[in-house]
Formats: sequence, structure tokens, C-alpha cells
Amino acid sequence: MSEPGKTKRPVTVKDEALARRYAHGCVLVVDDDPGILLAYTRLLELEGYACESFASALALLEELAAGTARYPGPACILCDVDMPEITGLELQQRLRRAGDLPIVLMSGASAEHEVVQGFRGGAVDFLLKPIDIDELLGAVGKALALSAGKQAREGERKALEAAFATLNARERTVMEKIALGETNQVIADELGVSLRSVKFYRQHVMEKTGARNLPELVRMIDTVAGRGG
Repeated sequence: MSEPGKTKRPVTVKDEALARRYAHGCVLVVDDDPGILLAYTRLLELEGYACESFASALALLEELAAGTARYPGPACILCDVDMPEITGLELQQRLRRAGDLPIVLMSGASAEHEVVQGFRGGAVDFLLKPIDIDELLGAVGKALALSAGKQAREGERKALEAAFATLNARERTVMEKIALGETNQVIADELGVSLRSVKFYRQHVMEKTGARNLPELVRMIDTVAGRGG
């Protein structure tokens, strides 16, 4: 249940206009009050965002689980805290376990411990109603920026995985030893090959991965291994 859904591609002119909204940012708005749900949806659409509205946290979870195809772009959740069945804080916990979307929480009357729980759970912001429009848009903008950064890192990781997959077994072994700081001569001795062969493998590693130098190669390896920043 990562960033919402599979990738959808525009076909018509209307689709292209909607796709531009999603590229700007998609906000999944969750509130059991129909009036508030409509008001926030209209406000965010006026700002050029794509919006999907849900009358309950359960409805959102079902939608995310279905993996509905969406146009590419950053996404976040704007969610009320005080809702029946599943509260906003409970939704946050479920999404956090799934490593999911940035969330902005909002409430009309939350106790201090709920605010603390929300922030400790990773909420981008916790807004108290009535919410100032600029404050709301600022929080949503920050959440979408976090989503965009996450998507960019994930895209880089997948591209690096594809590049690493082009390495043969010997090139991968040499790459790992290079990343450990071993010299060409040490690698040659360990593998029982010539120094010239190690230089040849090393050149292929750098060309196939696109690394310009050793620090960049190490960063790439860490990114693929999930150790990147």
C-alpha cells in the first residue's frame, strides 16, 4: 500500500487536464462531516490539486488496498481525527505500519495527548479547527513535497537496481570489493586474476552504473541496499 495505485495514462484532453492536477499533487481528504469534506475538496481543487474525498477512514483504506490506477504525482492525506469506526489517529498507525503516505491531521477539539500522539506518529502537521486557509495549504504543500521526495528516491533506487542487474557475477564481485575500499592489486590477488582484468571489470562497473567516482558508487550501493538518506 505504497503511493496510491498503479500508474494511469491520459487518453483524452480532459484526462490530460486531470493528469496535470495529479502531477501538482493529489490530496486524499477524509472527514465524516459532508459539509467540511466538500469545503476542503473545493478549496484544494481551486489551488490546482487533484482531490479524492472519503467519508470515513475505512473507505480510504479499502480504496488504497484496491490499488486503483491513478495519474502519477505526489500524494498526501488530509484527515479528521474524530471519526467513528476508525479515528484519524488509528488510520495514521495503520498507514505508518505500511510505510505509506504523508498525513496531515485536523481536529475540532483534540486533547494534548492526541496532538502529541499525532506528531510522534509522523504527522506532517496537526491542525485545529477552525483552520486558517493559509495554514492548511502550507501543511498540504509540505506533505506533498515529502511525498515527491519519497517518489524521487524510489525512482532512483529502481533505476539503480536495473543498472546493477546488467552486471555479471565477476563485475558485481569487483564492485563490492571496490566499495569496501580494496585496491585493484588486492582484488586481483584475492580473485586470482591479473591486475589488467580487475581494471577492465572496474571500468565496466563504472560505465554500467553511471558512477563517476568511488564515493558515488558507494552511495549508489547504499541506496539500493536501503541505506541511502
